Amino acid sequence: MEEELRVRLNDHQPSKIFPVKPKSTPKPLSKPETPDSRYWSSFKPHSIPNLVSSVSAVAFSPIHPHSFAVAHSTTVSLFSSNTLAPSRRFSFKDVVSSVSFRSDGALLAASDLSGTVQVFDVKERMALRSLRSHKAAARFVKYPVHDKLHLVSGGDDGVVKYWDVAGGTVISDLIGHKDYVRCGDCSPVNDSMFATGAYDHTIKVWDARVGNSKWIAEINHGAPVEDIVYLPSGGMIATAGLNSVKVWDLIGGGRMVCSMESHNKTVTCLSVGRMGLEGENRLVSVALDGYMKVFDYGRGKVTYSMRFPASLMSVGLSPDSSVRVVGGSNGMVFAGKKKNKARDEEEKKKASVVTSFWSVKSEVDESRRRALRPSYFRYFQRGQSEKPSKDDYLVKESKGVKLTRHDKLLKKFRHKEALVSVLEEKKPADVVAVMEELVARRKIVKCVSNLEEGELGLLLSFLQRYCTVERYSKLLMALTKKVLETRGEDINGKEEFKGILRNLKREVNQEIKIQQSLLEIQGVIAPLMRIAGR
Repeated sequence: MEEELRVRLNDHQPSKIFPVKPKSTPKPLSKPETPDSRYWSSFKPHSIPNLVSSVSAVAFSPIHPHSFAVAHSTTVSLFSSNTLAPSRRFSFKDVVSSVSFRSDGALLAASDLSGTVQVFDVKERMALRSLRSHKAAARFVKYPVHDKLHLVSGGDDGVVKYWDVAGGTVISDLIGHKDYVRCGDCSPVNDSMFATGAYDHTIKVWDARVGNSKWIAEINHGAPVEDIVYLPSGGMIATAGLNSVKVWDLIGGGRMVCSMESHNKTVTCLSVGRMGLEGENRLVSVALDGYMKVFDYGRGKVTYSMRFPASLMSVGLSPDSSVRVVGGSNGMVFAGKKKNKARDEEEKKKASVVTSFWSVKSEVDESRRRALRPSYFRYFQRGQSEKPSKDDYLVKESKGVKLTRHDKLLKKFRHKEALVSVLEEKKPADVVAVMEELVARRKIVKCVSNLEEGELGLLLSFLQRYCTVERYSKLLMALTKKVLETRGEDINGKEEFKGILRNLKREVNQEIKIQQSLLEIQGVIAPLMRIAGR
């Protein structure tokens, strides 16, 4: 019988086969593109390797074609903004810390760790002045925006110096910082005003016209200040310290406008750039975490972020917004260059005249491609990124509450595991809440009876520590008594429980003495309160 059944099953052939198609998985939707992301990602990347060491500073010439200087080790290299190729090189005796161009782009000032500030003629490649007055390493040097005769420098001696470049002398020593002066910047609207930052957590604003060499404003950043930059209006400054970038209103008395803390490591450099020739200004920061962040200080939010394969030390943006340069700690210069729009438009016009027929055909194909059909995944995602109008009624979805582990276990009626889980977290309020829930469910005695030795030790340790706390004593005292009654045989004679029981006994006796003392005090005060009431 079994053999006949097996033969019939083997001889049976399916009448029709239905092929099963694999389910198509929809592609994840990409994030909507914003004007900021579209602009900053349009820079074509170019890497400039083979520099000796960390790129400590970057500066752009204010005159077209806006060549830029890169400080690395004991050298300052000058690069062309058009070809991104090196054109000149200046050598120093010590590591260069900062560079700055004069307003006409003819002179270049640089400071090094020996405390010397040197001024070079860019075309002739010769040193015109060597300014020596700092007693320690010079950390920054700046030319005022329109002033061609003076310099500002600061260093590890804590002194800010205002120089007469023609005479090679110090006009004034500005003393006020109590630690290393690491950065500074000059006001874009007043050549006599400049701000400096130091490791004493302060930013001081100076006016060279003040005779007593006293600062006119002081701001506390709250951390060692790594860099400082004036915003184009001249009434606000941005400072960097640790992993935060803060914007301050100088006209409003040094009030903090906004703060950005999106970096994971120390912010090393700041720069201000414009999104195109007529676009909005943005604050750009780089840090040791390898990220470049673009900050819209008008709205107080980060609008773009980009990761580089090294810790970043410096950043610079050309005045015509065509070149972006980022210096890394590994000697790499990550340059980005935008395309020439006028030249691209001419090429497009020529190409459109030659290939007019094919352009019409491509437009038709593009319209077909963009058409939405019910068979497309995009058809079901349409309208999700649309913003509501003023007259629309918004229905907000309620966010779900994230449950903890012991709440999830209670939800599954795993009472003992919930009690052990919350005891391991060592949060007394949560432990008492779980115990009250178990009392309400009438499961606390069963849980205590099923505890193993290690879990029982956790419970006794908790009871010994918190049973005399006033907030929890009503529940925990009763529970302690119940545990000792039900698990007395398991507790007696165990070495690991002797110390806990001894401490528990001492805590209870001490609490009894305190209660007796309070009752005695109450007995003395009660008659006096009655007399006073009469």
